[in-house]
Amino acid sequence: MTKRLHRLYVISFFIIGVAVTVLLIVNGYQYYSTSVEERFFQPQHTSLKPSGFLGHGIGIIGSLMMIIGVAVYMIRKRARRFFNLGYLKHWLEFHIFLCSVGPVLVLYHTAFKFGGIVAVSFWSMVAVVLSGIVGRFIYVRIPRTIQGKELDIRQLNEMSSDLSTQLSREISSSENVIARIENITHHYKYRRATFGGSILLIINDYLDIRSTLFKIKKDMRQLNIPHLKAREILRLARSKMIISQRIALLQTMQKVFRYWHIVHLPFALTMFVIMLVHIVVTIIFGYKWIF
Repeated sequence: MTKRLHRLYVISFFIIGVAVTVLLIVNGYQYYSTSVEERFFQPQHTSLKPSGFLGHGIGIIGSLMMIIGVAVYMIRKRARRFFNLGYLKHWLEFHIFLCSVGPVLVLYHTAFKFGGIVAVSFWSMVAVVLSGIVGRFIYVRIPRTIQGKELDIRQLNEMSSDLSTQLSREISSSENVIARIENITHHYKYRRATFGGSILLIINDYLDIRSTLFKIKKDMRQLNIPHLKAREILRLARSKMIISQRIALLQTMQKVFRYWHIVHLPFALTMFVIMLVHIVVTIIFGYKWIF
């Protein structure tokens, strides 16, 4: 998959997710904004109630999206025979798409009315989604190959050294630019940082990196460096600063990611077990949708 095709791949997921959410809001706003007691008298009640044609249908679709999203990603990640079937990063994006839109559909299936054991599944689903956002934040801060394999500290140091060499070759005439990059790539501030402290440092570094890149751009403009060369220097400088940050945070993020799995997995299992019970009970009571 080329870079442009990958961008379209991600954008299409975003557009579909937004479009589905907007359609659900527009189509059902009047019904869902009505009190539970008065919904029976709404013309859309027959269709949008949890057992109605649309209400039941979006519940089934949303549940299938979550099941497929988890299943295909886990199979691609763990089954050796599928290791070469696309990049793990792309499968993760597909997993995130299905497991983001699926819960939205399930939410509208419930008609915003939660009770009994199903409420446990619903709030477990909410916890899974929220912990998934946190997991994504941690995941992208652990450097990996394009196939999804974690890079070790030796490989990262080699990449950092290579970037330093390229930068030195490109901007050997400007000590000011080099000083700005070196000033932001020190590791000492991360040495004893907790996870919470690391998040604050990441936010602070994000702002510092943007500010530093702006200053470097200004320096290069004053030095009359050609546009294409200046753009390459900015790319190298940004890569150097980011990889230095990730080297410093590597052990912290790997440890936190292991703890994250301990939290995320029980919520996901609870959600799916109760969802299965809910489906079985629904079928026993004769709610089979169009089947």
